[in-house]
Amino acid sequence: MTSKMHENKKNNNKIFSKSLIALFAILLLATSCGIFGSLTSNTTIKPNESFVLGNNEHGNFKVKLKNVSNHDLKIIMAPIAGGTHSPITVSPNETVTVKAERNTALIIENNSNQTASVDLYVTGDIGLSMGYKN
Repeated sequence: MTSKMHENKKNNNKIFSKSLIALFAILLLATSCGIFGSLTSNTTIKPNESFVLGNNEHGNFKVKLKNVSNHDLKIIMAPIAGGTHSPITVSPNETVTVKAERNTALIIENNSNQTASVDLYVTGDIGLSMGYKN
């Protein structure tokens, strides 16, 4: 191998290495900003209480929710500016996928006298507030 070819191969390897580092940095940044983020949770909701996901300013997100309780749960969209819409009843062992718009909370109501449990898989903007309300 001539020295010129050897030098070109070294330069190509350096460019490739720098490209990989830049790609890794972009993916890391995108993930930390919630662009490619995800969140998995098993959430318990006390009797006659609700769990609220996203009652803050945020972008769009999607929730795959499985009702692992032995009674129905109700899901309601609640824009942070006020009001509610799009109620859904989720039966025991049923899985639903819900898309929440920007600045819209997802309320999971447990109107039963028994504790409820849901498996959640959230994608999109995961910078969401989470909390309970009576």
